[in-house]
Amino acid sequence: MATTAAPAGGARNGAGPEWGGFEENIQMWQAGKRQASRAFSLYANIDILRPYFDVEPAQVRSRLLESMIPIKMVNFPQKIAGELYGPLMLVFTLVAILLHGMKTSDTIIREGTLMGTAIGTCFGYWLGVSSFIYFLAYLCNAQITMLQMLALLGYGLFGHCIVLFITYNIHLHALFYLFWLLVGGLSTLRMVAVLVSRTVGPTQRLLLCGTLAALHMLFLLYLHFAYHKVVEGILDTLEGPNIPPIQRVPRDIPAMLPAARLPTTVLNATAKAVAVTLQSH
Repeated sequence: MATTAAPAGGARNGAGPEWGGFEENIQMWQAGKRQASRAFSLYANIDILRPYFDVEPAQVRSRLLESMIPIKMVNFPQKIAGELYGPLMLVFTLVAILLHGMKTSDTIIREGTLMGTAIGTCFGYWLGVSSFIYFLAYLCNAQITMLQMLALLGYGLFGHCIVLFITYNIHLHALFYLFWLLVGGLSTLRMVAVLVSRTVGPTQRLLLCGTLAALHMLFLLYLHFAYHKVVEGILDTLEGPNIPPIQRVPRDIPAMLPAARLPTTVLNATAKAVAVTLQSH
């Protein structure tokens, strides 16, 4: 009597439940390995940024004070802090001050887009102007890197935070112009002096430093005078103007009316209500 041979690989094709469980374990192990590798790569990328934020609070405090003191020695390149913790915190502080100014002013605050507008304005200026000045510095052959430019402009916003925080709570234009010239001018002179020490040639220095000084001082004027109006215009464009709700005019219909006079009475009451609504508009 002939015996039927078992198909090759039958145990793997469903004859052996142990083999199917083994394959599932292999797949789960591979999926876990992929997740672990992704987590490790993410941690490695974060670890790359750690040196740029590894700074002591005392160093940040001293750099904030130094950002308001212009240097006199421009014959050799001045040192620039190579960290981003202080500049990033100053940008977030400026965002908070702008939101505080919007709430203390007469600006109509609506939900949505307010936080995003403040963050976009502050980070857009910090990153955009830093990139533009770095491009000009590259053309003018200045000795400065993109990281140093971000740190220099970021610490330069310390003067803006002081001026806006005071003038948003004390609404005097004369006081603003005084702080604009003194505090804003000192922080701008500090950045200009650092760039002068790292640039060779009078024409290159005039182009690079003049552009940075103009942008930095005009940005402070914009934040004080025009920022609120621009935000109001953006909100009106996105959400539409404030339209008052339609006022409803109550009308009384008699409960007990003869059957013959019911349609005429209802029509007269409706006509009177429409007339009152038109007169109110």
